[in-house]
Amino acid sequence: MMRKKAILITGASGEIGQALINSLAQTSSLPLLTLDLHAIPPELLRLCTHMSGDILDHKLLARLVTEYDFEMIFHLAALLSTRSEFSPELAHQVNVDGTLALFQVAAEQSQRRGKPVSFIFPSSIAAYGLPTLAMKARDRRVKEWQWNNPTTMYGCNKLYCEQLGIYYSKHYQQLSASKPVMLDFRSLRFPGLISAYTVPSGGTTDYGPEMLHAAAQGRPYACFVREDSELPFMAMPDAVTALLQLAAAPAESLSRSVYNVTSFTLSAADFRDQVMGAFPEAEVTFEPDWQRQGIVDSWPAELDDTAARQDWGWAPAYGLQRAFDEYLVPNIHERYQ
Repeated sequence: MMRKKAILITGASGEIGQALINSLAQTSSLPLLTLDLHAIPPELLRLCTHMSGDILDHKLLARLVTEYDFEMIFHLAALLSTRSEFSPELAHQVNVDGTLALFQVAAEQSQRRGKPVSFIFPSSIAAYGLPTLAMKARDRRVKEWQWNNPTTMYGCNKLYCEQLGIYYSKHYQQLSASKPVMLDFRSLRFPGLISAYTVPSGGTTDYGPEMLHAAAQGRPYACFVREDSELPFMAMPDAVTALLQLAAAPAESLSRSVYNVTSFTLSAADFRDQVMGAFPEAEVTFEPDWQRQGIVDSWPAELDDTAARQDWGWAPAYGLQRAFDEYLVPNIHERYQ
């Protein structure tokens, strides 16, 4: 049976997945196959073939492999940082075992096809871990290879899967008598992502978007970090652009497998001020959850994305003001009206 060529998107019902479906449907000639435990919005169903299922279901993956020839895999399915702390064993199963199963699928398909399957993997600022606020202030702008000492299960999972991806793309079956065709692994370490269209779902950086969505609905919001907490953020359209640009970059232009990308840094108080400027009646207070605060304090205030800018021309379209004025505020206003 002839397998159908397709692009696979796992975790398709999430924030990045929904935006990626919309973008790929406009730019790619290949059909989209989406996989998630949850349904995707009805308006996206016309753009893809959606499978409801678990990334840990090996029988499902085996069936997909018999039907499809994947040119590219965007592996977005994950249990996010806050939820992973409450269920670390489940997080490891989803974030590591699920990823490993997909690596094996991509590796086998690469060899059968005789050319690499592209494997695009969103990683996270959670892969970092700075021990103190003094170190965070001193090493403010962190490069990819610095402070890879995550303190969360999610961060450990992401960092390990980055290393697995590098293994499968550079060293897989390295003792074999014949050199195998390996998959093409590329990963982005994202800062906090903010979407105007989807509600946050369990990330430690979600205090920013939660603040916005609450204000637009006229609900009071108690922010779970200190006012002076600083993290880098990015508007969702830029996150999707970065994924697509990295996926399209010529392999010979890439100096590494894992890249930082970022847009703007602001404190929780700065975020509150932006929200109040758009929604003057908003009620925002600060009631730090000290366990979650500790996680935020361990993540860098800025990500050094020099390599992405030099290697494949990364540049965010949405700086701080444009992100709020042109993307977030107008669309969130419209969503709740």
